[in-house]
Amino acid sequence: MNRRHFLQSASVAAIGQALPWRAFAQEGWRTFETVTRVDVKDAFGVARAWVPLPLEADTSWQKTIGNSWSGNASQAQILHDGKYGVAMLYAEWPAREANPYLEVTSRFMTRDRAVDFSRPDHSLVLSAAERKFFTAPTELIPTDGIVRKTALDITKGAKTDVDKARVIYEWIVDNTFRDPKTRGCGVGDVKSLLESGNLGGKCADLNALYVGLARAVGVPARDAYGIRVAPSKYGYKSLGTGSPNITKAQHCRAEVYLSAYGWVPVDPADVRKVILEEPPGNRSLDDDMVKKARARLFGSWEMNWMAYNFAHDVALPGSTGNPIGFLMYPQAETADGRLDCLDPDNFKYEITSKELTSGTA
Repeated sequence: MNRRHFLQSASVAAIGQALPWRAFAQEGWRTFETVTRVDVKDAFGVARAWVPLPLEADTSWQKTIGNSWSGNASQAQILHDGKYGVAMLYAEWPAREANPYLEVTSRFMTRDRAVDFSRPDHSLVLSAAERKFFTAPTELIPTDGIVRKTALDITKGAKTDVDKARVIYEWIVDNTFRDPKTRGCGVGDVKSLLESGNLGGKCADLNALYVGLARAVGVPARDAYGIRVAPSKYGYKSLGTGSPNITKAQHCRAEVYLSAYGWVPVDPADVRKVILEEPPGNRSLDDDMVKKARARLFGSWEMNWMAYNFAHDVALPGSTGNPIGFLMYPQAETADGRLDCLDPDNFKYEITSKELTSGTA
């Protein structure tokens, strides 16, 4: 069995030697380990896989300790897409390999984040280039047409970025719904969602709608693609994991950049998830748990969740297929084409999570 280790670093391009895990002070942080196992069943011809990795850049709410891999791939290396620089582990197997498999272990630290709106910091400024980048349209999130018209209607009378960000958040909570029939986390096709008049979907739809509406009125925003890794400590069964198996626990969140506050976490989609799924289910907007979630999820995230990236329109390096809207699930291809990442039982991948004690990090 081949085995390699690598440090999480933007400068690391390949996995060619054993390296130690990074070390961080533990105070105020929780440490987790996820293991992603990919089996490319019935592979015909050359097989390839792409596994998303935790954020490369450290933030005030997430730090990557390191990653390692094991398996029978003939080559494996960290690659990045060209536009966003999102990190992924790329693995390849020759046609003669009958049972390709890969196991990726990631260790990272998280801590809850919250913005204190009573304490603005006017030194926080987004550069002109970044502002342009995070207000630009993407393939699935246009900022003109029905998206801009809807955004202008919603924000009519709102004077500041904070006002606009807040009123868009409240509008999504009031006017959308979580659709349990949506596959995976949804597609994130904002224009089609609005044109249909049926504002139902899951997190990658509803939070993408937030991002699109914000961008359409000049407020920088971005999706954050990741996965839930632990139960909620605030009593919300619907906003955490129920077991170590997190294969289907992917979750997309959103951030909005507000002058004097920086990147602000939001998650209107999770408010709708609480309404639909929090036992006994189908709660009203006036329900106490819903009101508490609604208040909390504009300006804070519980970090029982790990972020992979903020990327849209991801071109998988070495892929023979089209770019994907976002990289939140393992991806794989054989000579027969790309496998269905939303069907882990037949694609055959599994993701597990556990919290580590400080002595095991």
